[in-house]
Amino acid sequence: MKILVVEDEEKLASIIQRGLAEEQNEVTVCADGESGLKEAVTADYDCIILDLMLPKRSGIELLDAMRAKEIHTPVIILTAKDSVEDRVHGLDHGADDYMVKPFAFAELEARIRSVARRADAAQPILLSIADVTLDPIKQEVKRGDEEIKLTSKEYSLLQYFMTNPNTPLSRKMIAENVWDVTFASYSNVIDVYVNFLRKKIDCDREQKLIVTVRGVGYMMRDPDRPID
Repeated sequence: MKILVVEDEEKLASIIQRGLAEEQNEVTVCADGESGLKEAVTADYDCIILDLMLPKRSGIELLDAMRAKEIHTPVIILTAKDSVEDRVHGLDHGADDYMVKPFAFAELEARIRSVARRADAAQPILLSIADVTLDPIKQEVKRGDEEIKLTSKEYSLLQYFMTNPNTPLSRKMIAENVWDVTFASYSNVIDVYVNFLRKKIDCDREQKLIVTVRGVGYMMRDPDRPID
């Protein structure tokens, strides 16, 4: 598995990294909340081990930012904060599990396997709008029987459209959710990529699915659902 460890205690982080790597996991370590958040939103991880008391950005702030961006990577909080209130607070903010230091390494490994299994079971099988299908596991896109080859960013843009069908999406929303940047510097880039996507999804087809919403942005139209 690919695992992110966000822990500012260098010795502990090294122990966790070494132990998980011995089990053939690929482990990345970040020592503060800012770099941890950047890793969490720009790379795909199977699990995140998260301390709460971190420099620059707390573990709860990192978790809130991840979930606000619809990043559902399983998170195990690993912390010295052991009160019931702390546990409830962490789980209410989107953590999948909560462990208190000191801990048994075998238990940490078991909990990683557990949250990974739950995440696999929760994976959506297929996104579908009209005759367009997107398989998030295979990362395969088809329109009818034709497979459509997309770049990574085109794929992310289409997935964002398809998870929000018939919903007008502003350029600001697209910038923040697909590019993870502020809108100002990316407005032209968004228009370019929407046009790229249209050429691959809608070109030479009678039913156009990606439409411009004047004064707002763009929308993927699902003829079988009401418009928000």
